[in-house]
Amino acid sequence: MVMQEDFEQHAEKVKTLPSSPSNENLLILYGLFKQATVGPVNTARPGIFNMKDRAKWDAWKAVEGKSKEEAMSDYITKVKQLFEEASIAA
Repeated sequence: MVMQEDFEQHAEKVKTLPSSPSNENLLILYGLFKQATVGPVNTARPGIFNMKDRAKWDAWKAVEGKSKEEAMSDYITKVKQLFEEASIAA
């Protein structure tokens, strides 16, 4: 349960970053968050004209093999990294 609580805290904390992360980092966070909360991809890939949703789906699909705990851990690590890059202690 400690991992779950830590994950939830970091999911809220990421919203307080002083500047928005790059699109690449946002997609990494999205994929890890979906893998940790939903599990493996359970929807069809969006069409070519829906580029935003397609990129999000691809980011989720890229981490599909990770366990829930591994995805949570990687998400927490990424949030901490973003705060370090922003020179703020996470």
